Amino acid sequence: MFLKGKRFLIAGLANKHSIANGIASAMHSQGAELAFSYQSERLHKNVSKLAEEYNSDLLVECDVSSDKSIEQMYHAIAKTWDKFDGLIHSIGFAPGNELDGNYLDAATREGFQIAHDISSYSFTALAKGAKPYLNENSALLTLSYLGAQQSLPNYNVMGLAKASLEANVRFLAAAMGRDQIRVNGISAGPIKTLAASGVKNFRKMLSSYADRAPLGRTVTTEEVGNVAAFLCSNLASGITGEICYVDGGFNTAALSVNEYEDR
Repeated sequence: MFLKGKRFLIAGLANKHSIANGIASAMHSQGAELAFSYQSERLHKNVSKLAEEYNSDLLVECDVSSDKSIEQMYHAIAKTWDKFDGLIHSIGFAPGNELDGNYLDAATREGFQIAHDISSYSFTALAKGAKPYLNENSALLTLSYLGAQQSLPNYNVMGLAKASLEANVRFLAAAMGRDQIRVNGISAGPIKTLAASGVKNFRKMLSSYADRAPLGRTVTTEEVGNVAAFLCSNLASGITGEICYVDGGFNTAALSVNEYEDR
């Protein structure tokens, strides 16, 4: 178990279908102790049930749009853990009206600001707050998507926010590297999660994705979780500032092999 003796905060767990839950499962199976933050009291019941499965009772409410709330969360965690070994940032949000239709028509100043604040800046805010509590050789990890690099129908402002998040990974890696703290991201393929359901025609995206990906299928939360556990372990001690694709090779393929052969 290559995470035995390590402690991690997972921010963004919503339900059993969340990518964050796949990560929690993988980390737990590798021996990690886990703490969880949740957005609001409405999500507490779901998160507490899942936390029980991972032998954790360390749950703290946190609104990542508030620096005060983040500070209070770390103070609460410090009552149980004086130090810990990293965090998983599995948080992204844009107003629903921003994720439907033509980007130029849908984009608003307010929606743009919200998407970037919650989906990108929150990673910096969590890293800043965590810094005094992190052990040496800690690891921070966030979750991105291909929309950071390529345009996708209806993904709209979230693509820009994810591009910001990926730049965030690189700048945080540079800022925290001298303290032997590593920062990486995973660009996961599309998975049926609560967050993904906000993107219009997401089911069609899954179908076309499986056709083009070299593996001929979508990926699972378990597969993303396994890579997350690796990146946060000492096995990945030389890796920082990177975006690791866990997408069945989709990002490497310009055209579906089946489509090409049919011609």
